[in-house]
Formats: sequence, C-alpha cells, structure tokens
Amino acid sequence: MADLSAFPITQRWPAQHPDRLQLYSWPTPNGVKVSILLEETGLPYEAHSVNIGQNETWGPEFLSLNPNGKIPAILDPNGPGSKPLALFESGAILVYLAEKTGQFLSTDPVARYETLQWVFFQMAAVGPMFGQLGFFHKFAGREYEDKRPLERYRAESERLLGVLETRLTGRDWIMGDDYTIADIALLGWVRNLIGFYGAGELVHYAKLTAVPAWLERGLARPAVQRGLEIPAR
Repeated sequence: MADLSAFPITQRWPAQHPDRLQLYSWPTPNGVKVSILLEETGLPYEAHSVNIGQNETWGPEFLSLNPNGKIPAILDPNGPGSKPLALFESGAILVYLAEKTGQFLSTDPVARYETLQWVFFQMAAVGPMFGQLGFFHKFAGREYEDKRPLERYRAESERLLGVLETRLTGRDWIMGDDYTIADIALLGWVRNLIGFYGAGELVHYAKLTAVPAWLERGLARPAVQRGLEIPAR
C-alpha cells in the first residue's frame, strides 16, 4: 500500500484508497477538466471536495501541495519512476494524465503540439477572459458604476468564441475526428459562460452554430456528465 504520509494535504483530506490517484478539487470550469478526463480514461482515483467558497485552498495543508491556492491539484502515488507525484495547474494535469494513460493526446508530434496549442489557448485566453466576464456580469463586479471593464471582457469573450467557431466549423471536435484534452479543457468554460454566468445574450451566443453543436456533443458524453458533478458539492 502506498505511503502518502509525507504529504501534509493527506492530513486534511485523508486517503481512503492511498493506492489510487488523489484528486483535490471543486466542480468549477477548471476543476471539472480533471474529473472529466479521469472519468473518460477510467483511471482509478479518489476525489476530495475542497470547498473554495469556504477558502479551504488557503489552509496550510492545501498550500503544501499548491502554493498558488487554487484547485484542482492531484497526488499520484504511482507517478514517474513509481514514485508519488504532486501536481497542480489544470493544464499540466491534463497533459500528465493523457500521457500517463495514452489517451486523448496523440503521440504523433504534429497532432500533439496542435492539441497542446488549444489547451494553452484555453488556459491563457478563454479561462481568464470568461472568468472576468462572469465577475463583472454576475458577481460583485456588476455593482461597479464604471461599465468599461464589463465591456472589455464581454467583447474579448465574444471574440474568443469567434475563434472557436472558426476552428470548429466543419469539425466535430477541436482536432477534427478526435476528441482530445483540448475539448475537455474548453467544454466546461463554454458551458459555464452561457449557463452559470448567464452571459449567452451578452456574447451573442445564439449567432453561433459550430460551437453550440460541439458543446452539445461534448455534454452528451456520459463521462462528461459524471465529471461535471465531481467532487460532489
């Protein structure tokens, strides 16, 4: 049985199955990327709810694994060289799990790098811009009298959806016929933008065709539906 006692995070969230990959997360657009991929791969894991609403990521146990205080994070008792691996940043975790399982990331160098560019596109552009739009449209930012920040993030989010619309036109998935970690990285964010944030009308989502069809295909996958609810709130 794996010994994870050297990792302080296991003191706050004890592992009932220490031989399985440990997921520390919350069902946000970033969090569900990892739970969806784990469900898609079938890799055994144990999920721990880290309640960001109660600032649980800022305790010393979680910070010992991710000093940036953000979910998701993982602890894999069977990492490279059969040694435990602690990892944070959802994009890095997606790449790691795809390579560990040999799924959802092509081994062909050209396709691999093209997939990774879309993962990084989500990390660098879609996540930050959609998140800021959510803040200024749905959360505390909506009370700000100055509406220029809202318009800035609204316009940029609409532009980014246009980039996705262009890419997905004539394709089932970001990489064409192959469903990959690029789709997994993006699905939760687009779903959140038009659902939880309620910003569909702001970004003229109804004018799109390829993106809504892609989102519908993604949400129809059973593993996606399961992953969206993990960990339980």
